[in-house]
Order: sequence, then C-alpha cells, then structure tokens
Amino acid sequence: MPHPTQALGSLIASRICHDLVSPLGAVGNGLELLGLSSSTTGPEMALVTASAAQALARVRLFRLAFGQAEADQVTRAEELGDILSTLHAGGRIALALHITGPLPRPVAQMLLLGLLCVEQALPPGGHISLGETPAGWQIVATAPRLAPNPGLWQALCAGGPWPNVSPAQVHFLILHHCLLARGAAIQQTLSETEFRVTL
Repeated sequence: MPHPTQALGSLIASRICHDLVSPLGAVGNGLELLGLSSSTTGPEMALVTASAAQALARVRLFRLAFGQAEADQVTRAEELGDILSTLHAGGRIALALHITGPLPRPVAQMLLLGLLCVEQALPPGGHISLGETPAGWQIVATAPRLAPNPGLWQALCAGGPWPNVSPAQVHFLILHHCLLARGAAIQQTLSETEFRVTL
C-alpha cells in the first residue's frame, strides 16, 4: 500500500491528466479534420499538429508514470509504443521498445519512471532500449557520453541519503516509492558508453 501522501499525489496526477487528455485529444482531432477539409497546409500546420500530438502523448505518459496504478489494471504494449514513439519522434534519443504483451499497470509505471530517469543520463542524446530479459526488465542507454547523476542513482539503487531533488528529477523519488511498495530492487552498471538499469 503506498504512503497516504503518495497515494493522494497519484490521485491528483490522475485527475489532472484525465481532465487534460480529452481537450487535447479534441484539439488533435480538430486539426486532423482541418487538414482533410481545407487547403491549410505547410510548415505552420505541420508544427501545430506535431505540437498537439506531443502534448497529448506527454499527458498520457504523465498519467501512467505519475498517476494511480492499481494491480488489477493493465497497460497494452501498443499504448506504450504509441506514446513513446510520438515523444521521441525526431528527438535526440532513439528508443527501441521490446514489449509484446500487456503489462500490469504498476510494472508499466516503474518502467516509464525508470526510462525518465535514464533519459537524464544522456544530455547530448543517444540510444535507449527497453525490454525483458532473464535478469529482469532492463533499460540500456548507449551514447558517446553518459552523465548519470551519481547522488540520485546512489540513493535510488543503494538506499543512500537523498540529495536535494528538483521538480525535473521528481521521477527518481516516485520510482523509489514504487519500488518500496512492490518490494522490488533496482541495479545499475555504468561503462564509458553504456548505462544499464535492471528492474
């Protein structure tokens, strides 16, 4: 059972994301219809359409990562793929997702939080793969330069004292509480060009 404060925060996040998904989806649908029914084309329309899709995908990601995750809920692999492919399209990080079946919502939540944590270790960009192995779920980042935050990863993986956590790093704390709630562990290995996280 999550800490009451964490449970309340998850409910708030779920409510905010739920209320934003519908209007953002309507904006996306309206832009699609506008593109089909008029001669409005060009880079401006493409930019607005892409921005609406990115905003909707980010809210959907936040709903899964920061919202309420009950054990009896499932998340389809197709939904994860759709969200993540939209967010990473043309970005600095290339993502390879190796998930074939539905996942329990708490597992999907931990994977997304782990992905958000790992992404911050690639400031100039790189490649990330996410999939299940005999050792567990693994998120593997490769790049010419890797820069994981040592204080945050030490606290997350080894239970050390937590440094000050900024709003941009809050997913580290949420993942920590999710792992505690499930009695799960997390491990990391770092080389010059590879950062591997096992959940």
